[in-house]
Amino acid sequence: MGISSLCFVDVCAFIVFQLYPLGLEGVRNYSVGPVEASDLVGCRYRLVQRERYPDVPSTHASLARAERADAARAAVHSLLSSSSKNFRRVDLGGDDFAREMATLEAMAAGVHLITNARFRYGGWYVELDGLVRDGEAYLPIIVSNHRVAKKNPHATLPGVPTHRLGLSAPLDLPYKLRHHPVDGYRLALGAWGLQESDLDSGRGVVIGQDRETAFVVETGDYFEATERALATLEDLPDSPRRVKECASCRFWEFCRPELERMDDISLFLPGDRGRKYRERGIHTVHGLIEANLGEPSRLAAAWERGIPLLKRPTFAPPRRADVEVDIDMEAYLDQGAYLWGVWHDGAYHPFVTWQPLGGAAEGENFHEFWTWLTELRSATHARGETFAAYCYSAHGENHWLRSSAERFGIAQNEIEEFITSEDWVDLFLDVKRSFAGPHGLSLKTVAPVAGHAWAEDDFDGEASVNARRAAVAGDESARARLLEYNCGDVQATYRIREWMSAGAPGIGDL
Repeated sequence: MGISSLCFVDVCAFIVFQLYPLGLEGVRNYSVGPVEASDLVGCRYRLVQRERYPDVPSTHASLARAERADAARAAVHSLLSSSSKNFRRVDLGGDDFAREMATLEAMAAGVHLITNARFRYGGWYVELDGLVRDGEAYLPIIVSNHRVAKKNPHATLPGVPTHRLGLSAPLDLPYKLRHHPVDGYRLALGAWGLQESDLDSGRGVVIGQDRETAFVVETGDYFEATERALATLEDLPDSPRRVKECASCRFWEFCRPELERMDDISLFLPGDRGRKYRERGIHTVHGLIEANLGEPSRLAAAWERGIPLLKRPTFAPPRRADVEVDIDMEAYLDQGAYLWGVWHDGAYHPFVTWQPLGGAAEGENFHEFWTWLTELRSATHARGETFAAYCYSAHGENHWLRSSAERFGIAQNEIEEFITSEDWVDLFLDVKRSFAGPHGLSLKTVAPVAGHAWAEDDFDGEASVNARRAAVAGDESARARLLEYNCGDVQATYRIREWMSAGAPGIGDL
């Protein structure tokens, strides 16, 4: 029978016989656990380390991500409907087990909206930001800091204003769903929790960076992927392998010495980049060096010797011009670009707004930047001189140039003419043609070789996201840090092209 037919007196018996069954289909007990949706993405060895070192504290980065998630959840909860004559809302609190029982109690009572719900079954648990009643069933609600849907005039996606969730039927909105694995896993686990109560509607609700719109999705679309992800926990690795996430993982201090003892090839080629060499029986950095496979072996030797950059035979300096500017953009998540920084004539010029993005303030700031840039370019050409604007890897800048123009009334043909002209120089393409490096060719890797140093070496994209939140709240020190960080990036681009124009002195050949 479904939980909707139970009274609260029966809830404890329901928990004993259904919440922790031995043979529940789709539920496994793993060597670690219980696990949640976030454990199904990224490195699996961290689950092993979590069992070994349970007292290792979370990193600053993970705490900051948790704070952003809490802020997102609070923002959405403030928009959801409150209890009224014909609508009942319950906000759950207490420890995990208390919330698990309270979730069952609230569903048994037919509550229309339940926030902070939680299910646990065997080897996994799921935290849900809410459950919303739909007839005799419920939909799991998750809040994500991803952009969960993108406007698309040729697509439709059911959605409802967040403040009308549970009160109005969804309408077909001109959006296309964007898939993020961890979001799909949470929805699938939430649906499975509801299935065990015979209260699953087959649909779920996801609210992303646009907090005011709740999109309705089919949860069954995520079941197969979630089953595959859970299956990977049945045979966890017995040794570490370096991946991108290691840089911000609390267990790196334990994994790194282990990897160094093994001379594991992932130290040089993280993730799956070393797979083709492992398949050939090469599992160590030194083994790759001795294999004498050309560029990969030479780069492995450079890594071992601490050499960050080598010059390719195709080295060539970048295009130069009479009037030059360096540009670097800062965006907050997928919500908009709040800072367009420029280095020109030996000075830093920031075009910045500290107001919430998506409105008039962002539009005015972009208009100011675009007007300044186009007027400088036009005046340069009118004098018969050459012009060049440089950025390091233009993908992000091109995206926000196009997006900002579309949203704030600037003709797209103006943007496209600039982006496709020789006046817009992606310095990364010149660097990629001219160098190879064992640590890649990011701005933070190449600029120090060219003699550049940032004011804060450890201030990165993650830190800038956190600083942006503080800056919007009025924190002047956070604003100053963001401007200093952006200034460092445009100066770095300038220094790299100056250094390359001088022949990249001090760099050995590949």
